Amino acid sequence: MKKDPEKVRNIGISAHIDAGKTTLTERMLYYTNRIHAIHDVKGKDGVGATMDFMELEKERGITITSAATYCEWKDHEINIIDTPGHVDFTIEVERALRVLDGGVLVLCSVGGVQSQSITVDRQMARYKVPCIAFINKCDRSGANPFRVIDQLREKLHHNAVALQVPIGLENKFEGVVDLVKMKAIYFEGQQGEKIREAEIPAELMPEVEERREALIDAASMFSEELMEAALEGDVPEDLLVQAIREGTLKREITPVMVGSAYKNKGVQPLLDGVTKYLPHPGEVVNKALDLDNDEQEVILSSDVDAPLVALAFKLEEGRYGQLTYIRVYQGNLKKGDFIVNSRTGRKVKVGRVVRMHADEMEDIQEIPAGYIGALFGIDCASGDTFTSPGLRYSMTSMHVPEPVISLAIVPEDNKSQQNMSKALSRFTKEDPTFRVRVDHETGDTIISGMGELHLEVYIERMKREYDAIVHTGAPQVAYREAISRMAEFNYTHKKQTGGAGQYGRVAGYMEPCEEEFEFVNKIVGGAIPTEFISSVEKGFKSALAKGLLLGFPVTGIRVVINDGQAHAVDSSDTAFQAAARGAFKEGFKKAKPIILEPIMKVAVETPSEFQGAVMGSLNQRRGMILGTQDEGEMCVIEAEVPLSEMFGYSTDLRSSTQGKAQFTMEFASYRQVPKSIAEELVKKVQEKNKKAA
Repeated sequence: MKKDPEKVRNIGISAHIDAGKTTLTERMLYYTNRIHAIHDVKGKDGVGATMDFMELEKERGITITSAATYCEWKDHEINIIDTPGHVDFTIEVERALRVLDGGVLVLCSVGGVQSQSITVDRQMARYKVPCIAFINKCDRSGANPFRVIDQLREKLHHNAVALQVPIGLENKFEGVVDLVKMKAIYFEGQQGEKIREAEIPAELMPEVEERREALIDAASMFSEELMEAALEGDVPEDLLVQAIREGTLKREITPVMVGSAYKNKGVQPLLDGVTKYLPHPGEVVNKALDLDNDEQEVILSSDVDAPLVALAFKLEEGRYGQLTYIRVYQGNLKKGDFIVNSRTGRKVKVGRVVRMHADEMEDIQEIPAGYIGALFGIDCASGDTFTSPGLRYSMTSMHVPEPVISLAIVPEDNKSQQNMSKALSRFTKEDPTFRVRVDHETGDTIISGMGELHLEVYIERMKREYDAIVHTGAPQVAYREAISRMAEFNYTHKKQTGGAGQYGRVAGYMEPCEEEFEFVNKIVGGAIPTEFISSVEKGFKSALAKGLLLGFPVTGIRVVINDGQAHAVDSSDTAFQAAARGAFKEGFKKAKPIILEPIMKVAVETPSEFQGAVMGSLNQRRGMILGTQDEGEMCVIEAEVPLSEMFGYSTDLRSSTQGKAQFTMEFASYRQVPKSIAEELVKKVQEKNKKAA
């Protein structure tokens, strides 16, 4: 490893499903000589792309886990993370962006800005990741990169600026014109590995000059020298590159490049773009919280000699034990060092240090600041911070969305039972959006995740990797319960059985509110002694875990206590917790409880001829159509649909559109369930309870 942090780029490649992320990464690895043969994602040779190394990924032709690799390009080292496009695996994108310095947003020149591109863009904005846009698939019929640039401006509000103009489109796509160098670039040889620069074709000159003018205008906002040079009519190349870089790092310009990864065109200039316009680790401001100093923010330096601060951003159970992917922000992580996990305070010794290339690894001695590597045999959770002994810093954690769908799983036999619990403990450690709990009433194991595909993949992995055969019950939706009006309560808990009794009275009211739960103490004159107030709050909190309608958590409730009574001998922490639980039940019944259901934002991409059928099927599923957009022969329909109505939708959609449509969905909000459906749900729960009794 050459230790020049300025020559390092940590980039992520993210996009909507099927925009060509994995194919692009495969070509990048080929041109940087990391691999010596190109394999396709859905390849006929049965090998599959390098970065999709899981069997399941090769079969389905989708990326499930983000894979890390590195390559060298023109004396720069590039660490690449290829992330999934499926919204079900959104945590993989979150954790990749958390540790990356720059990103490549891949867009399809036919599909343009799609629903998942918007999600990925939001994630990049959350972690302030500067990016380059790459418009892929310029060889496909209906390709129109300039329409996509307009969409980048309108839908994502990027100041998108073209750095290239395509030479021909669709089946006539031959190469690109570089607006910075003002040269035409052609990709020749069997795999497009030979680059030939030539004069710009005369018929493209008017458009090229107009686009270059726009590029210089946008870039000159970041450089006065460039502005002066532009007025004099002579713009040096290095000045233009410097200004574009300046704007990109501030996230005020998004440089746009075009190409076709599948046809091996436009990938090498993109690699040049990554080295020219995206930041090196020293240019990114990274902050940590000082746990010894009231969580004050500390800005980290990318100095190798400073004390160590590193983040474990992803865990994987490898053949040799737990593999922890780690990004070093400050200092140097060496083999044999002692490091401290700031969450647990445990000191561990670093045994083996490796750097990853998909699922292959090579041993190294150290990971300096700004680099990404992996450690073996270190016990930690995803998102833990490691520091040198004596420091207690924590990197701000990443955003983890709440799971929206649950399934009951039952192992087939005893052997499967044991293997299932091994698998589940590993998966929950690796993936914060995958949760497991046991339902005490039914004894079922319930798994929860981000969508049907998410849970399907884990069930399939249990079978393949752990030989655990499980049967699944009906999917469960994560409903919530709430109240719709103010209600008073006045509850006395007393129990007298030889010896000390229990006594506590709690009075007040509850009302709906915006927060999940708010507790307000308006007790005056010590009606409830101060030491028992926290017991009352604890009692209410524990009652919220299970509502009285369906047994789901209660949300959006403010509890105000304004009166009560204690007994000199019989009052205790337990008595007041019990009184609060009784008071909650009393108030909740009077407060017109309602059921809330998760509403999903669904985007369906379908050929226009099926538009009517798709909209009809969404309406049948209680969907609310938000809007439609025509994009060439395709049409995108956006709607909000209750999750409970979305089960089995993929099969329906395929059959009604001859398999030509695809959809993505992500959680939008909780909304009240219509009365008739709420009654049915309550009835089902009552019947189930009767049977159990």
